[in-house]
Amino acid sequence: MRSTKAIFIKQAKDIFRNPMILIEFIIFPAVALIMTELIAKTNDAIPPNMFVTMMASIFTGMALIPTMAGIIAEDTERQSLRFLVMAGVKPHQYLLGAGGFVLLAGIIGSGVFTLIGSFTAEEALKFLTVMILSAAASIILGAAVGILSKNQQSAMAASMPLAVIFGFTPMIASFNETIEKAASVLYTQQMNVIVNDFSANFPLAIAVIAANIAVFSVVFAVAYRKKWMRTSAR
Repeated sequence: MRSTKAIFIKQAKDIFRNPMILIEFIIFPAVALIMTELIAKTNDAIPPNMFVTMMASIFTGMALIPTMAGIIAEDTERQSLRFLVMAGVKPHQYLLGAGGFVLLAGIIGSGVFTLIGSFTAEEALKFLTVMILSAAASIILGAAVGILSKNQQSAMAASMPLAVIFGFTPMIASFNETIEKAASVLYTQQMNVIVNDFSANFPLAIAVIAANIAVFSVVFAVAYRKKWMRTSAR
């Protein structure tokens, strides 16, 4: 618990020193608010929550993966991870500490999106649930990419294509049935389905998102242990 708390505090301080990361958590809700107020609410032909759901999907898929990958890769590059592993920090402790503040920021962002949208109480609960779970999936995926990368540059190179795939595939899927079927295994697609149709199969969406989280967690844990083996051998 102490290790997780210490890592959490360290990452929080690092993020506050980097305004570019903070801007990423602000820009998407801000764009959703501006476009909702200036466009959606003044045009009856546009669904009132269109920009909220659109920006929420992009935020979850695109902003969090590269952010988390960069954080983990930075620890690797600076040798911070090596010392943590040698100190006996477990994979879940490191993930909770390193990703905890990013998840907190994601939860706050999800809450802002919810406040901007015109949702009923039930819809708001579903929206928040899939947003937070999808944010967790993106964070773990980004962590896996980061720990598999040699440095921040390679982490960005690997995470950006994934961010584009997970962020934009749901939008493309809405225009193509074949892509829609193939994308049904992606957590961002299931999130997109729910936020655009709250009558859709909610338990199925949660199950798919949870499966994504489980797979990403296993990849992260395996990569972390391999990193530990290499570090111990030095």
